[in-house]
Amino acid sequence: MKGDCNMKPVVLIVMDGVGFSKTGLGDAVTLANTPNLDKLLKERPNTRLKAHGTAVGLPSDDDMGNSEVGHNALGCGQIYSQGAKLVNESIESGKMFESDTWNELVDNCKAHNSTLHFLGLLSDGNVHSNISHLKQMIIKAKECGVEHVRCHILLDGRDVPATSALVYVDELETLLASLNDSTFDAKIASGGGRMKITMDRYQANWGMVEAGWNTHVHGQGRQFASAKEAIETYRAEIDGVIDQDLPAFVIAENGEPVGKIKDGDSVILYNFRGDRALEISMAFDNKDFTAFDRGKKPDVVYAGMLQYDGDLKLPEKYLVNPPEIKNTLSELLVANGLRQYAVSETQKYGHVTYFWNGNKSEKFSEELETFKEIPSDNVSFDERPWMKSAEITDDLINAMRSGKYDFIRCNYPNGDMVGHTGNLDATITGVESVDLGIARVLKVADELGVIVLITADHGNADEMLEKNKKGEIQVRTAHSLNPVPFIIYDNDHDWRIKDGNFGLANVAPTVATLFGLTPPDCWEESMI
Repeated sequence: MKGDCNMKPVVLIVMDGVGFSKTGLGDAVTLANTPNLDKLLKERPNTRLKAHGTAVGLPSDDDMGNSEVGHNALGCGQIYSQGAKLVNESIESGKMFESDTWNELVDNCKAHNSTLHFLGLLSDGNVHSNISHLKQMIIKAKECGVEHVRCHILLDGRDVPATSALVYVDELETLLASLNDSTFDAKIASGGGRMKITMDRYQANWGMVEAGWNTHVHGQGRQFASAKEAIETYRAEIDGVIDQDLPAFVIAENGEPVGKIKDGDSVILYNFRGDRALEISMAFDNKDFTAFDRGKKPDVVYAGMLQYDGDLKLPEKYLVNPPEIKNTLSELLVANGLRQYAVSETQKYGHVTYFWNGNKSEKFSEELETFKEIPSDNVSFDERPWMKSAEITDDLINAMRSGKYDFIRCNYPNGDMVGHTGNLDATITGVESVDLGIARVLKVADELGVIVLITADHGNADEMLEKNKKGEIQVRTAHSLNPVPFIIYDNDHDWRIKDGNFGLANVAPTVATLFGLTPPDCWEESMI
């Protein structure tokens, strides 16, 4: 319900991938020249927020946060079971294997004596997928009478150590060898690096998806006798290549691919995170698909681990029901007639809109919500580490000056997207670019009397090196488990942040408090 509404506009800045290092290893945030962020942390009310594990609905505090669950928590003020935790619960309870979708996939294979294909990211990173889910589904498929299984594996090196692919390939090959017998035939069929094929997002590079489609579906590409041979060969040929950038490969016997996807087969995309699962799902599901020429499209039963977009109903079939996020901050603001503006570049546009609004593509109010996407550069982000920070800042300032909006939010992707390249020097530049943007926003905030909140969704740029098991320093491209900042900038009020252990889900209640609104009872507490 509406309270004594503060009509001072509030701007929320999400510095994607910017946390506080605990190790000091490859800490691009500290190494960067950030006079504005440094001054804010010294002079303005601030605290550190937990942005991983149980604070964002993941199974344990060993699980790194990510931009999707982070923006869910930021935008809804609550902690929902997410990702791996959601799938874990479905597998442990048996609900997945009792579902109509699982039974349809299995029955289709049995009726046609056809193959069940598993496609997804092969690691235990718990950001997009978990190898344990794949293994349990393969075991269950055999128990259910499926006779042929093929695995199409995308190599990680981003949410796990950069060159760890063979650890997961060996783990999968060991399982398949233990299951194979006269009644069951399971093999790895194809693969490639996650940043080379299949796992594009936000329709930024359909060529990646086309390359994956041709590899997995048509068995087109360079042939190898095994995934191990493919990985070792590419590593020998391409100096310094990390797993996410390994080219596509096809496993073949006597010159023939072992696992083309054919009419009558079933296909499961076992990733649980949606952003990089949507485009390949469109290729399988959409009849009027035009993004690339699919060639002869096989007639298959296709399902995702989750439904990755509820509004687009994509995919149509899925194994685990997603969290039904209700009572978001956007709903509260719309109910109170407050106008919102959200902006980022392509790489994080979906985060300040779809994920922020509780995994919903549509607005709660066309009249009260305005979204702006700034197209990202289609280059490796370490080549242009400033990304679109200047353009985002320009747009943000225009929205502030317009006087049309009560709540404005933006995401600067630099710390995360440049951090993922493993290039420390470039990431330092990326973080510095964000600091320059913040300086410009604060100057306009002073002029207009606007409150500015600054936070992040998870860490990344703060920990770009790590020690391996041998104690050697190596490049780290994954998110960190580090806390992130939360800063209040308001020249007219000296806010005091409560004592306590807060997480990302405490941000929405704090925004509501600034507007004089009463948050729903299901929310976490306000920090002020």
